Amino acid sequence: MTTMTEASARFREFKMPDVGEGLTEAEILKWYVQPGDTVTDGQVVCEVETAKAAVELPIPFDGVVHELRFAEGTTVDVGQVIIAVDVAPGSGDAAAEPEVPAPAAAEPEPAAEPEAPKGRQPVLVGYGVAESSTKRRARKGGERPAAAAAAVQGELNGHGAVVPETRPLAKPPVRKLAKDLGIDLARVVPTGAGGIITREDVHAAAAPVPAQATAPAVPVAVPEPEAAAAPAPVAGARETRIPVKGVRKAIAQAMVGSAFTAPHVTEFVTVDVTRTMKLVAELKEDKDMAGVRVNPLLIIAKALLVAIKRNPEVNAAWDEANQEIVQKHYVNLGIAAATPRGLIVPNIKDAHDKTLPQLAAALGELVTTARDGRTSPAAMAGGTVTITNVGVFGVDTGTPILNPGESAILAVGAIKLQPWVHKGKVKPRQVTTLALSFDHRLVDGELGSKVLADVAAILEQPKRLITWA
Repeated sequence: MTTMTEASARFREFKMPDVGEGLTEAEILKWYVQPGDTVTDGQVVCEVETAKAAVELPIPFDGVVHELRFAEGTTVDVGQVIIAVDVAPGSGDAAAEPEVPAPAAAEPEPAAEPEAPKGRQPVLVGYGVAESSTKRRARKGGERPAAAAAAVQGELNGHGAVVPETRPLAKPPVRKLAKDLGIDLARVVPTGAGGIITREDVHAAAAPVPAQATAPAVPVAVPEPEAAAAPAPVAGARETRIPVKGVRKAIAQAMVGSAFTAPHVTEFVTVDVTRTMKLVAELKEDKDMAGVRVNPLLIIAKALLVAIKRNPEVNAAWDEANQEIVQKHYVNLGIAAATPRGLIVPNIKDAHDKTLPQLAAALGELVTTARDGRTSPAAMAGGTVTITNVGVFGVDTGTPILNPGESAILAVGAIKLQPWVHKGKVKPRQVTTLALSFDHRLVDGELGSKVLADVAAILEQPKRLITWA
């Protein structure tokens, strides 16, 4: 007869960790294990989406999965128990063993935090955990829809063809619907924004395929995890409600906070970048740049870094609590990326110290990580200035909002062949418009103008990268 004390000793609970800086909740996207599966220390058991990124969680002990406390699609507070593991399987009579009381899904009982195994701290976000020798359940699905991959490709401007990721884009309730109907999401044609598979797409794939009269695509309303799955929107419905959570919620909060905290000023300049485009073509043939991607964004990034070196006061932050301006003697260069999960801004750490080939390699790595949906919270923290490329959408320019905590953001417009006065004659030239938004508490108009003018001057005459660097 197994006592409650013995049963409690057998079971260990793994709580939702804080996988980023001060995050309070995360949504369980996918379980990789089920009750009865054997797990080992460091094995990834689930994928969760925080307000910043999708990350995988490894479990810090061995055993057999006893219970999953939450279903896929559920948003769980940090500190809540998400999985119980039998760490001493086979001891005692299974039939006679009392069940470990399971907390309610909404408000689980607090449990004592298990001690991590001595000599090893569990890695929680996937920063370098070695692959487990235990077999993992393979993900279903084929390639990511082309439209989703193109979003990352476009925002990062010319990093070459992006290879689609191997997981179709769909919200957890849609994945469950497809599973219930026996539909392979890899074979479903997406119609949602950004290449996301909707409930209608799954129902259409399950239909016997009469004469195809496909309803116009509308964004699918994702139900709250606690509620039952909502029925598919009726054709001709006038509204669809989409809960705000995850990355979209974080974007909304950050942009509102930035717009109503930092007094924004935006300045514009139109510049002839014909010589920059020629330099890009030449660098593509340079043996020193072999193996890295070369594009206009690379030269623009280098130009901004040189402008900051010439005007270091622009690289600062406002400390409201201490009423101080914090001058940064390093540049963590953010690159705004539109991904299927929303806008993220990973940054290149210490970009000011990198050579042109190193900067190109860092940009390439940033693109690959964003494309795979594996940008970590640490990669998005600590930025000082940002570049956003709206030109890939055919837009001339815009008035970008500062990334919270940063002093400036440079928007790059579309590069177009336009009539331009060059050496006293009107000629077709490659022209673009730049827009620099800055925090007017930190950056006066003169300083902001100098930075923007320096970037424009370098793009017009790239040889200044040598004379000014």
